This record gives sequence, structure tokens and C-alpha cells, in this order.
Amino acid sequence: MHFMTALQAAWQQRDSLLCVGLDPDPAKFPAHLQGRPDAIFEFCAAIVDATADLVCCFKPQIAYFAARRAEDQLEALIDHIHACHPNVPVILDAKRGDIGSTAEQYAVEAFERFKADAITVNPYMGRDSVDPYLAYPDKGVILLCRTSNPGGSDLQFLDVGGEKLYERVARLVAEDWNASGNCGLVVGATFPAEIARVRALTGDMPLLVPGIGAQGGDIEATVKAGRSASGGGLMINSSRAILYAGKGEDFAAAARAAALQTRDAINAYR
Repeated sequence: MHFMTALQAAWQQRDSLLCVGLDPDPAKFPAHLQGRPDAIFEFCAAIVDATADLVCCFKPQIAYFAARRAEDQLEALIDHIHACHPNVPVILDAKRGDIGSTAEQYAVEAFERFKADAITVNPYMGRDSVDPYLAYPDKGVILLCRTSNPGGSDLQFLDVGGEKLYERVARLVAEDWNASGNCGLVVGATFPAEIARVRALTGDMPLLVPGIGAQGGDIEATVKAGRSASGGGLMINSSRAILYAGKGEDFAAAARAAALQTRDAINAYR
């Protein structure tokens, strides 16, 4: 499955720009899952099964699995998504960024061990640190550009030759690094003006947009700033607001209701 092909099909066939982030925190799990050795997989798989027809992609955050020695459950989860929902691409949210030889190993980890369809990457070390991911032309490489956290401005707003650093990143990716057409950018929903600027610089390149829901990003402003000419082009992520919409045994149904409401709210402005 080519990531971009699958993503474009998901935008159209499921009429959705919603990405559900899978950030499992066992302390927030329903009581009936507490203490189970496979609780992380069971919780995430239930969320996936309840929401797969409403999303354009899923985005597991690797730290939530690795911190609890649950990488095997992450592997099982991605296998489950591919087996049961084969048309839904999976973005491994890892934000890797290291020298080429180490990046090669991270690429193997993401694409061969975990079998993710895309990965988030930090471009701070430049093109040679990104090349190992670009060597997989069927996989998505989604580079940090204008992040949703307040501290992102410390570096991303620095002037570099008459443009801001995040603008330089957007241009580099769009004009040079995207030769295989498999790149995207991370732009936070908390900065709609910057989303619009990145869209202007990159054409129809896919944008992964965290920051709605618990982080308070405005859905209307996000969609209007970031949608492509065809009304797509966005993967708007919501994690905690969907994952923890319910606290009882019906948590997956509550997650579905929250995902449906979010998808429909996004579509209202497409």
C-alpha cells in the first residue's frame, strides 16, 4: 500500500480528514482493563475497530508504548489495523532525527519492524538525516514544520535570510525533498495563520495537523487555512478527546461518538 494513495482514497471514500492519535495511558483506562498484561493493545484495538470507518489514518505515538515496554503490543496493533482495516494508513509518530547511519536503523524500525505506512521526522539535521526515510518511496515521510507547542516559536520563527525557519523547511520539502511525492508536513492547529502560509508554499502537500481537542485548536480556522483546492489535504489529529471520551466498559462506543462528532465538525468547513 502506497501511503499517499491510501491517504487520498481515505479522504474520498470515508469523507474524512480526521486522524485519531493512539496515545495509550494505562492510568486512564477503564477499570476492567486495569492490570491486564495486554491492556494497551486491547484498549487501542477497541478504539481502532470502533472508529476505522470515520478516519483517514491512525497515528500511534511510539513513546506511549516504549515507556511501558509495550513495543510488542505496538507491533500487534499495527498488524491488527492492516489485517482488519487494510485501507487505513498508519503513521508512526516518532519524530526521529539523527545522522544518516542511525537514521537508516530508525527507518528499518519504522517500516520493516513496525510496518508503519508513514513516520514523523525531525528535519533539524538536514537532508542527509532524512534520506534514509525517503529511500522508501511508498512510505510517507512527515516532517516537523510549525509545531503546535508554544515553545516551537523559539526556533521556528527565527529569520533565515528574509524568511522564517518554518517557511524555509516548508519550501525545502516541497521544492527539493519531495521528489517521490511521499512527503508531508506537521503544522499545528494552534497557529492557523501559519497553516495558511505553509499551504501557500507547498501546494497540495498533505499536512498533519495536531492541536484540536485537548490542545484547543479551532476546527473552523484549521480547515479553512489548510484545506487543499479539492477540500482535502489535511490529517487533523485528535487523541485524548477521543480516546478518553468514556471511562466505562462502553469506552469504545464513546470514542466512536466523539470521533463522529469531530469528523462531522471538520467536514462542515470543507
